[in-house]
Amino acid sequence: MVHISVAIGRFFEALFFAIVRVAGVVAGVVLGVALAGAILFLVARWLIVRGRRK
Repeated sequence: MVHISVAIGRFFEALFFAIVRVAGVVAGVVLGVALAGAILFLVARWLIVRGRRK
């Protein structure tokens, strides 16, 4: 019975780390998209202001 308990524990541990890894990747992608959007917004605003000056 001890072997089954260890196997079940390792299964849930692996499942937990897989979920954490996926959540980390998703969070990284969301942060990257947000950063890219902010940079694009600032560049577009700068180009619009620069175009109005002329």
